[in-house]
Amino acid sequence: MRLERRTDVPVYLVATAPLAAIVAALVLGSVLIGMAGVNPLGAYAHLIDGAFGSRLAITETLTRATPLILTGLAAAVAFRCRLWNIGGEGQFYVGALMTAWLGHSIVTILPAPLAFAVIVASGMFVGALLLAGPALMRLKFGVDEVVTTLLLNFVVILFIGLMIEGPMRDPLAFGWPQSVPVDRSLRLPDLVERSRLHVGLLIALAAALIIWLVLARTRFGLESRAVGLNAKAASFAGISLPRTILGTAFLSGGLAGLAGTVEVLGVTGNVTTTLSPGYGYSGIVVAMLAALHPLGVVAAAVFVATIFVGADAMARATGVPSFIADVIMSVSLLCMLVALLFTSYRVRR
Repeated sequence: MRLERRTDVPVYLVATAPLAAIVAALVLGSVLIGMAGVNPLGAYAHLIDGAFGSRLAITETLTRATPLILTGLAAAVAFRCRLWNIGGEGQFYVGALMTAWLGHSIVTILPAPLAFAVIVASGMFVGALLLAGPALMRLKFGVDEVVTTLLLNFVVILFIGLMIEGPMRDPLAFGWPQSVPVDRSLRLPDLVERSRLHVGLLIALAAALIIWLVLARTRFGLESRAVGLNAKAASFAGISLPRTILGTAFLSGGLAGLAGTVEVLGVTGNVTTTLSPGYGYSGIVVAMLAALHPLGVVAAAVFVATIFVGADAMARATGVPSFIADVIMSVSLLCMLVALLFTSYRVRR
């Protein structure tokens, strides 16, 4: 038996690969649920009910999906150019930290609308800057960006701890390590009353649409895809690799930084070292399940949010540990990689 590359990939294979990966992951997850002595169908019913069974559940699922859309877009943009950005978590946090810092002080200098624009731009800029460093190291010295972006996540988390225990510590937090809060005038308004769902969801959806248009309808999108498919051929055709890779790095890091900004302005109002339950890492799963398509990222983010929000309700109702959500996400990524393999190759005897 051998693998043979397909000369023409059928559209139905591309469309069904994510669905097949999700179904396979749920089937494999049901084996673990069954080993815990629980009916898998009943457990998944509780999971769906916990994510969509009430007004509160729906708004919580969409709230959780909002940063996942943005970090998923960040990963998708980078991966299409073969820039392996594993640092979405760190970029998320630096965007959040910049937001908390400016959001506490800038309203004393600028009116709220202009201050909001400056905060959003600054959050995106520091996220972009954090990824630009590894991109430059790859271009100049051939350093693997997987290693540098991954290690920067831990550096950033330690820096966050330093800041919220030091110069940005909230004096009214009764000793709890958190940053000073952003001004109330800068907080994102709620989309649904008496819920945590905020306007950041609309920002994330608009970002997905804009990124799709940029990648599908602009020269930069074409060059980015060409570099991702074959960097040597793209360079031979006259495409500037440094310009394309750095442009992709700024766009990807900026989206992850925007996710941190939206989370602070929309949900928490301040920064802690537990602000993110892994949005940067989960964004990689979201991007892969979406087959790196910006619009598919929205659906994939809602699926991932459904698993994480519903897993808590399933755990309460059945006793299955909520960590099953992490298992399902990990298995979904592995299944998606296998699905992509058979999308590009066929088995021959």
